[in-house]
Amino acid sequence: MPARLSRRDFLKCSVIAGIGVYVAAPGSAALAALFERERLRPMPWDPATGRIRYRTDAAAKASGEKVFSFDMRSRDLPGWPREQAHAMLLRATLADRVYQGFDLSSLPADLQPDRIVGADDLARDGVAFPAFYGDDPLLPPGKTPAYLGQAVALLIWNDFARFRAAKNRLRFRPELIRWGAQTGPLERAPWATFRYVRVGGGDAYADDVYSSYKDTVLFPTGYRKQNPEWVKGDAGGKLDAQGVAHADAMEAELATPAAGKLVIEREYFSQSIDTAAMELDNANGWFDAETGTVHLVSATQSPNEIAEDGARMLAATRFGVKRLVLHPCYTVGYGSKDHNPFPFVALMAALYGGGRPVRLANDRYEQFQSSLKRHSFRMRYRLQADRASGKFEIFHGRMTGDGGGRMNFSPSVCLVAATAAQSIYYFPRSDLSSTVIASRALDAGSARGYGTLQSMGATEMLIDEIAAELQLDPIELRLRNVFATGMKNTQGAIPAGAQRADEVLRKSREHPLWTQRHKRKREYEAAHPGKRYGVGYGCVQKDYGTGGEAAFAEVALTPQGRIRLRHIGVEMGTGMATSQAAVCAKWLGRPADEVLTGETDWSALPMHATDDTWTMSQATQDAHVGDPRWTPNYASPSSASNSAFFFSHATREAARLVFTQGLWPAALALWGQGYGGGQLAPLAVRREDARWVEGRLSAAGLAPLTLQQLAAKAFELGLATGATVHGFNRWQWAEADYPLSGDDARLPLDGVALRWGDGRGAGAGTPTADGYRMIERSRAHYPPTQRNNAGVTYYAAIGTIAEVAVDTATGRVELLDHHSILECGTPIVPELVSSQLQGGLAMGIGHALHEFLPLYEGGPGDGTWNFNRYALPRAHDVAVWAQSGELLPPLSPSDAPKGIAEVVMIAIVPAIANAVNHATGLRLRELPITPDKVLTALAAAETAQRAREAHA
Repeated sequence: MPARLSRRDFLKCSVIAGIGVYVAAPGSAALAALFERERLRPMPWDPATGRIRYRTDAAAKASGEKVFSFDMRSRDLPGWPREQAHAMLLRATLADRVYQGFDLSSLPADLQPDRIVGADDLARDGVAFPAFYGDDPLLPPGKTPAYLGQAVALLIWNDFARFRAAKNRLRFRPELIRWGAQTGPLERAPWATFRYVRVGGGDAYADDVYSSYKDTVLFPTGYRKQNPEWVKGDAGGKLDAQGVAHADAMEAELATPAAGKLVIEREYFSQSIDTAAMELDNANGWFDAETGTVHLVSATQSPNEIAEDGARMLAATRFGVKRLVLHPCYTVGYGSKDHNPFPFVALMAALYGGGRPVRLANDRYEQFQSSLKRHSFRMRYRLQADRASGKFEIFHGRMTGDGGGRMNFSPSVCLVAATAAQSIYYFPRSDLSSTVIASRALDAGSARGYGTLQSMGATEMLIDEIAAELQLDPIELRLRNVFATGMKNTQGAIPAGAQRADEVLRKSREHPLWTQRHKRKREYEAAHPGKRYGVGYGCVQKDYGTGGEAAFAEVALTPQGRIRLRHIGVEMGTGMATSQAAVCAKWLGRPADEVLTGETDWSALPMHATDDTWTMSQATQDAHVGDPRWTPNYASPSSASNSAFFFSHATREAARLVFTQGLWPAALALWGQGYGGGQLAPLAVRREDARWVEGRLSAAGLAPLTLQQLAAKAFELGLATGATVHGFNRWQWAEADYPLSGDDARLPLDGVALRWGDGRGAGAGTPTADGYRMIERSRAHYPPTQRNNAGVTYYAAIGTIAEVAVDTATGRVELLDHHSILECGTPIVPELVSSQLQGGLAMGIGHALHEFLPLYEGGPGDGTWNFNRYALPRAHDVAVWAQSGELLPPLSPSDAPKGIAEVVMIAIVPAIANAVNHATGLRLRELPITPDKVLTALAAAETAQRAREAHA
C-alpha cells in the first residue's frame, strides 16, 4: 500500500489512545506474496469428491517462493525510503551484579553505531513496554538485571556492511558490559499460584461436596521463600477455608493409608527448551516523522495485540505519533510469536531511526539468547489407589515451574498445568496446586504444550509405576480409571460432549506393537546383543482454548458467486488458511476462493471490550451486557489450539447466515419462478432438505442451482450476500437474540452484521462500513464469570505406543517405531491433521530424548548457544519411515472438529520413558532421557545388584 494514507484509508482506521491504527493491504509484488495473494493458487477443490487436493500455499512452499517478514527490506515496501538501517540489541550476560554501562571502544571509529539508544533515552522520550511485559525495555545503569540476556542498549547502523562487520566484532564479548558490586540474583515473588481442590459426591456423577467450579479456586495469602501460604482450614468457615480443610483431610489420609490402600509418591522433572521456530524473531519499522506515522512489518501470532498495545505505547511517547500502520505477516510460531515483546522493541527501534526504516532481526545466537522458552517444571505427585480394584481415590500434586525474568503467560501456564494434571483419569478426590516462580532465567511463554506437556507427561509415567506395583497391565489400569462421559474433572466441571479416551485405550490395547511386545523383546534382544528392547505407552487428553476465546470472521459473495473469507486467524504454516476456506463448503457448496488471514479491521461490526475477560466480576459483565456492541473479549491470538474449533465456529456461522438469509431464499425464488409457483409449488420443501452435490444446490428433487445463479439472485433481491460475525466462548458459547426470522432469532454469536445485496440499498440493521448493517442484538446470554473456574471443558485425546532400543554400551535410546491413535472429532482436512500429528510427534520426541537448555548460568542467556550445542531430532531420530497413526472416526458427521495442535506432541513423551523402563527396568524421571543419564542409571543398577548379591 502507499506509505501515505488516503483520506478514505484514514477514516477506516481504528482509533486507540488517540492514534489511528490501520492494517495495511498489499501494494507490491513482494508484499502481495507476504500476504499470500500472488503466490497462492486457487483453491484446489474437487466438487465430485468434496476433497481439497492440496494446500493453497503448497506450490509456493515447495518451490521456496513463500515470503516471510524476515525476507522483507524497505525497498520491497512501496512508499518506504530505499535506505535501510539495521539494528541489534546489546545484552547483559550476568544477572547477579549491578549493571554499570557498556564499552564499545573495541570497535574502530568507522564501525561505531550511527545511533545508540539507552534506558535514559527511553525515560526522556516516554518509551515503555505495554504493562504485560513489565519494566525496563532497556536496563538502566545502577540496576541488577532481572534475567540473563536482558537488553541494555539498542545499536543502529545506517548501512548493512558496517552493521554486519560491527556485529561480528561484538559477538561473544562479555567484557563489553561493565559491572559493579555483586548483589546476587533478584528475589521476587512467584508470578502465580493456583490450587484446585475437589471432593466428589457419592459416585462419579453425583453433585460435588466441594469443587473449584462450584465453590472457589484457592489462592495463597502470601509467600515464604517462594512457597505459597494458605488460609487455615476450617470446615465451617469461608469457601477457601473449607477447601483447605478438605485438602488437609486428604493429606492426613495419604500420610497414614488404611489397609488395602497403595500410596505412591514420585517426583518428575520437565526441562526448559527452545521453541526453535525456523523463522527467527524479526521486524522492520519506519517512523515517518513528516506524517507522524509508524509503519511496522512484523512476524506475530497476535496482530491485534500489537495494533492495540502498540498504539498505546506510541501514544505515550513525545514523538507525536498520529497513526500506526501494521503489516502482520505469514509466520511460523508454535507459541513463540504469541505475546512476544519483540514487535514492541521493533516499534521502539523505529522511533530512533532518524527517518530510515530500522530492521531488527535475530540471528540464531540472538534467538537462543532472547526468544520465549518452554517453562521447566518439577512435579511432586502422590496417588492413592485401592489395591484390590486398582481404582484411584486421591490425587495430590505440587508443581513448580520456572517463568524466568518476565511474567508473560506464566500465570495461565501455571493454571493450565494444574488443571491438566489429571490427564484421562477420574479422581474422586484431588488437591492440585501449581506455582510458577520468577527467576533469572529467560522469559518462558506460550510454548506448544503450555504446561500440560509437563504435568500430564509426569502423570502418565506415574500410572505405569502404579501398574507395576499392582502387577496390572498398564492399559488395563488406565481403563479401570478412565474419565467417562458425564464425569467431572478436577475442577468440578463436566466436559463437552462424549469422552472417548476409553476407545483410544481399547484400540491401543489391540495393536500388534502392544500385544506382541514381550515376544518382540525376546526376539530383538537375541538378535541384537548389547541392546535392550522395550515398548511403552502414554495416553493423554488436552484442553483446547483459553476460556476467553473470541473471533471475527467475514464470509461474502460476489455477484459472480465467488466466496471471500476474512479472518483474525494468522497462518503459521499449519494450513489454517486452507482449513478455514474448507469450512465454508458445508453451507456454500465449496471452499472460499479468497482467504485473508490476520485481519484486524472489523469496522463493519464495531464491537468493543472494556475489561479483562478472565478477571471481570459478574457485576461488571451484567453492567455491560445491555450494550449491543460490547463483548467480554475482542479477538484472540492464534494460539491454544483454537483454530479448528473456535475459529471455525465463526467461519461456519458466517457462512451459515449467508446461506439462511441469502442463498436459501434466493433458491426458493428461483425454484418458484413460473406460472402457479413453478417447480416448487407441488413439493413440500424444507431448508433441512437442502444438499450441495458437486457444487450445486438441490432439495427434494428440485433442479440443481449453481452458486453463481444463487448469488446473482441474492444480489438482485437484496438478500444477504455477506456476513460478519463475532463469537465468544467462556468454556461455552455466548448466545444472543436477534431480530431475524426462524432459527436465526437466537444465534451462538454475540455480534452480527449483514450486507444486503450490494450494500447500497435498504435492509435491516444499523449502517456501519463496507455496505454492512449491524443487526443489533436484543439480548445477550453470556456464560457466567464463575465459568472461569471450570478451568477446562474441551478435550481431545491421543494414545501413543513407542518402541525403543537402548544401547547398553552408549546409553543411546533409539526410537524404532511408534503408533498413535488420535480423537479429533470431524477433521476439516484430514491431511492437515496428519501433518499436525507427525510434526507434533517430532517435537515430543525431541523433548523426551534430545532438547535441553540450562536455566541459568551456562544457558542460552550468555549468547553462545546455537544448534551446534542444542540437539533437535533429525529424521532418523523419529522413526520417520516406520511411524503410523490413525484417527478415531467421529461419532456422527456433525461432530465438531477439535483442537489438536498441542495434544499430538504429549503422549509420545511418557510413552518413550515407559518404553525405556520396559527395556532396562530403569525409571528415569528427569527429561530429557539422554545417553549419560541412561549410563549413570545402568551403572547404579549394576552396583545395587552386586551389593544385593554380596549381602545374600
